[in-house]
Amino acid sequence: MKDLADIPALMQDIGQRAKAAAATLAFAPADRRAKALEVAADAVWAQRDAIIAANAKDLDYGRDKGLSDAMMDRLLLNEDRVKTIVTGLRAVAAQEDPVGQVMEEWDQPSGLHIKRVRTPLGVIGVIYESRPNVTADAGALCLKSGNAVILRGGSEGFHSSGAIHACLIEGLRAAGLPEDAIQLIPTRDRAAVSELLTMTEYVDVIVPRGGKGLVGLVQREARVPVFAHLEGIVHIYIDAAADPVKALDVVLNAKTRRTGICGAAECLLIHRDAVDTVGQGVIRALLDAGVEVRADETLQVIPGTTAASDDDWGREFLDKIIAARVVPDIDAAIAHIREHGSNHTDCILTEDPAAAELFIERVDSAIVMHNVSTQFADGGEFGMGAEIGIATGKLHARGPVGAMQLTSFKYVVTGDGVTRG
Repeated sequence: MKDLADIPALMQDIGQRAKAAAATLAFAPADRRAKALEVAADAVWAQRDAIIAANAKDLDYGRDKGLSDAMMDRLLLNEDRVKTIVTGLRAVAAQEDPVGQVMEEWDQPSGLHIKRVRTPLGVIGVIYESRPNVTADAGALCLKSGNAVILRGGSEGFHSSGAIHACLIEGLRAAGLPEDAIQLIPTRDRAAVSELLTMTEYVDVIVPRGGKGLVGLVQREARVPVFAHLEGIVHIYIDAAADPVKALDVVLNAKTRRTGICGAAECLLIHRDAVDTVGQGVIRALLDAGVEVRADETLQVIPGTTAASDDDWGREFLDKIIAARVVPDIDAAIAHIREHGSNHTDCILTEDPAAAELFIERVDSAIVMHNVSTQFADGGEFGMGAEIGIATGKLHARGPVGAMQLTSFKYVVTGDGVTRG
């Protein structure tokens, strides 16, 4: 029985077992890893009532903690969301296996044959808030890519994550893979996070998935490399050549479909030549949908808007709130995004190919979109089955992090007694 009071010893034990499991997973057959995920998917669906009951305890805990509506929405599991978890597990299981893939190969005049081959990263630590579905997504993607994973879910999702984790273990057991391949830290104690961030002997990379506070903590304290998932300060720029119907549909969906996800639009930039046409129509539609529009001076003439403050530019609301301002041209829109954005996801709405090309070329975000709702900023929607997060940094992984992005590579060099002169 683990001693939950001795956090350093607990984490040391978890780390040791994860590293041992990673060594086995690195050469485990692809069909067994896929089988583990298929069995886990079946188990999640079979146990959906128990998972939803566990989630009810977490929702009570979240209410007692005074979580915002957006955070409560992230925490909620119902049958449809459980079905989405199942679909994600099966989609990851069905994907092409990345481990051992030959990325490139070539011959050298010296007689060397060189291949660059995908390999697992090793042990991945995933720290996340609220969303219990990340337990399944992260577990699946790490297993698919041959990595062991140590999961540390948010305290508010403790019971839900435990119920989902039990299904993943059932899959590992059925496939004859080490159960230590997917471990869930069995305590809410925050000291476990501090330990995880410094376990350089056992953990190869940390993936934080949560708000600015969590990511900032991880970046400050981690001695293990980090795939940063920063805030989703998502902009939509309505160009002078935007189609009114497309603009209305895309902006409403991007803001209101789910306000608590990182792909939700948080700032609307409107070309001055589109203000009296497309812009006003979009603002009024947002207001009619119950969205609080925090507008600059130009847009405050529209009844129902409220005055934006300086703090509203570059803010992730995760709520039915959007900041809106008029810009003189596309260059000003790009400059605003560079100053206030988070390099997550940004979108242009236009029918002008030159404007779209300029925006895509000059906006340096992990995801840049043209005439698409930013709610599609999601690994599942990109065909990855699921995602472990959206990396906003530029090293190793950027954008949605799926199984492929959780691999590194090695060079395999062969020859026939080749010596160097």
